[in-house]
Amino acid sequence: MKGDPHDASARVRLAHGAGGPAMRALIESVFLDGVTDPEARALGDAAVLPLGDRFLVLSTDAHVVMPPFFPGGDIGRLSVSGVVNDLAMAGCCDVLGLTSSVIVEEGFPIESLRRIHRSMQIACAEANTRIVSGDTKVMQKGEVDGVVLSTSGVGITDRVVRDSGLLPGDIVIATGTLGDHGLAVLSARHALGLEGELRSDVAPLNGLVRAVLASAGSKLHAMKDPTRGGVTSALTEMAQKASISIVIDEAALPLSAAARAAAELLGIDPLSVANEGKALLGVEASAAPEVLRALHAHPLGVHAACIARVTEGEPGAVWLDTGFGTRRLIERDDLPLPRIC
Repeated sequence: MKGDPHDASARVRLAHGAGGPAMRALIESVFLDGVTDPEARALGDAAVLPLGDRFLVLSTDAHVVMPPFFPGGDIGRLSVSGVVNDLAMAGCCDVLGLTSSVIVEEGFPIESLRRIHRSMQIACAEANTRIVSGDTKVMQKGEVDGVVLSTSGVGITDRVVRDSGLLPGDIVIATGTLGDHGLAVLSARHALGLEGELRSDVAPLNGLVRAVLASAGSKLHAMKDPTRGGVTSALTEMAQKASISIVIDEAALPLSAAARAAAELLGIDPLSVANEGKALLGVEASAAPEVLRALHAHPLGVHAACIARVTEGEPGAVWLDTGFGTRRLIERDDLPLPRIC
């Protein structure tokens, strides 16, 4: 099959970076080939290593977004928020420090680099962390498109949360409106004139997650941020890892009017679009009201809503209840919105 990573003649396709089944197949067949370490094979967004009676949490993230500046943010804010959020999804809200690698194309405006750096510093301040080391490379014109950032982070936590911990009866909470980031980047890239109030949600979530951990305690069973592949891919991966089913209530999905209009106009399912400032939380049903109160009290959680329930149905299946019937959501194995994160 063309693009099958198990085929010796295969080549990398855009779909291999889309966050869906093609990407996971590439990782399994190439980057996990011969790897037996259970932490690596868990395929979490961060690695968790025992450190005495606590845990050291590590993560790394790369960003190739185009354009590098978009409504609501830029590649610098994205690079800091992405790695901070990966750490937070493991329960790590205390980020000790970040490293940043910058690969820039010859001819890229230095003032744009300054603007990106300022955004990174602002995001670090919001996350209560700092960049402590880095590296810079310059490529000849045409060897890289503009600027590429890669950020790594490390932190410490007392409690680890995995994306595999969902249990039947749990409620899934989305911490805010969905699809904003991918649709805002797409609109800016193609000058569609759809921006209006359509802005990326990119933001560091460790403060929000700290509030969730305090309100839910051990009743918080799983977390994941719905980045590449959106909510559909994130929930599918969570359902596969936990061997459960998830049923989404379409009427409960929080969508901004701008995102809903853009998605309808472009024919794009907002559940398949990347988010960069939202989390999906799996909590015991009894804890959901308290978690919602904590989220609604935080500036990044005012639009949080219960969107799904976990069942003992077909392992790995994610269903959408439209109110008129139920249909299964299937991850896309292509990349309708390349270079959005």
